[in-house]
Amino acid sequence: MRTDNRLSRMLHVLIHMSAHEGAATSEAIARMLSTNPVVVRRTMAGLREAGYVRSAKGHNGGWELIRPLEEITMADVYRALGSPHLFALGLADDDRTCLVEKAVNARIAGTLSSARAMILDSFGSMTLADLRADFETRLAKTPHDCG
Repeated sequence: MRTDNRLSRMLHVLIHMSAHEGAATSEAIARMLSTNPVVVRRTMAGLREAGYVRSAKGHNGGWELIRPLEEITMADVYRALGSPHLFALGLADDDRTCLVEKAVNARIAGTLSSARAMILDSFGSMTLADLRADFETRLAKTPHDCG
């Protein structure tokens, strides 16, 4: 199963956007992420709808961060992306009358639910300002920026 890296990529983009003045075009973001500008626009649309970025068309257009990093959590970005699946595991539904299947599914579902709650709680406690501070600490130790 393919992994969904939209959260990681959008966090990356938002941290970069916070460090630069002016709008970032879909084309520039696409180059940074090695993807297509259409993919960038589609993905950024959820962030715009949630009120974290805005977009403008035309000359000097592009994407701008409109909320401070201190006001945006990883959970906010996760939800703005449509709350993608966190796990590839699923439940069997071959025989809904099978008591073994019901027992297995109950344990798996309970464990996945607990793990999901723990992850989302952790995401909710981390702001993008925290990520930015982590980046700055790493940059001070090893002067290398990815773009």
